Amino acid sequence: MEIKNKLWMNGSLEWYAYIGDAEVFLGSREVPVPLEEGDKWTNIYGDVFQVVDGYITLVERVEPPQRYW
Repeated sequence: MEIKNKLWMNGSLEWYAYIGDAEVFLGSREVPVPLEEGDKWTNIYGDVFQVVDGYITLVERVEPPQRYW
């Protein structure tokens, strides 16, 4: 399957993509690799993303997940 968004990783191993015209932070370890149709994840800010028809979409915003140190 081909992801149709422009997708990249920076030097800090954080994933970003263009969703529409906006540059969006997708996450780091929470992003499933390789991305497949139907994959769904939540980044550290509570943004929920899903792959639908080859596009990464922002589905909703929820309470950020608890982080344990």
